Amino acid sequence: MPTLGTPISTDLITEGSCWKLLSGQNGYSGAQGHGLATQAAAGRGFRIAAPLRPEDHGRVQAVLLEDGYPCWLSMDDLSEQAVACEDWTPCLLSSSEITIRLASVLKWLTTAATLENTYLWGGTIGPDLDCSGLVQTAFASTGIWLPRDAYQQERFCQPLPVQPDDVSRLRAGDLIFFGTPERCSHVGIHLGEGRYMHSSGIEHGRNGIGIDSLDPGDLHPVAMHYRTELRGAGRVSRCHDGTTLP
Repeated sequence: MPTLGTPISTDLITEGSCWKLLSGQNGYSGAQGHGLATQAAAGRGFRIAAPLRPEDHGRVQAVLLEDGYPCWLSMDDLSEQAVACEDWTPCLLSSSEITIRLASVLKWLTTAATLENTYLWGGTIGPDLDCSGLVQTAFASTGIWLPRDAYQQERFCQPLPVQPDDVSRLRAGDLIFFGTPERCSHVGIHLGEGRYMHSSGIEHGRNGIGIDSLDPGDLHPVAMHYRTELRGAGRVSRCHDGTTLP
């Protein structure tokens, strides 16, 4: 394994070696193309999942340490922007410790909404984010790590009952999930009284961060669309340990 603090280079890429980012990086969905799977901010770590291969066009398969999320990273982008580090040790907060930090999560959200932004599939660095990226980054800002994707976040949370006309079981900081009966595809963070903040796309959303409501009396087209796709809600009561989830 490389000595801790050694800058990354192609000759040091070995399967299982861990690296810390010095700047934010795009995590791609494949060895070719511009499609994002996710992003990783400065300070995050990654583990090499497979050796470099000529047919991978200068990208390396990696797994982000904090959420176990697989992606492809560009070696050109990583040049002088990552150093060898130890494997990551998760900080597994209790449910009560998480509850105490929810005020900071909501404060981060308020700030994020004031920045000029548009919806970005795969975005987690900001100011441009996708729906689950907004959720993950808001909680990570206070040291609470969640899985990356909306459907993973739904499975990870403690389920809560919710209906458009009954949000009595929800508190600020709970997550609200949307999609089809078969799969969760969208997530927002409950602010109180059925209002939620989310980053939504162009087709049915606001092309960025906005606030909508589950209230049946809210006739805004975005609120109406997502209300028809309401799947349920969940409470964050634990921290992700960095294992890769299906």
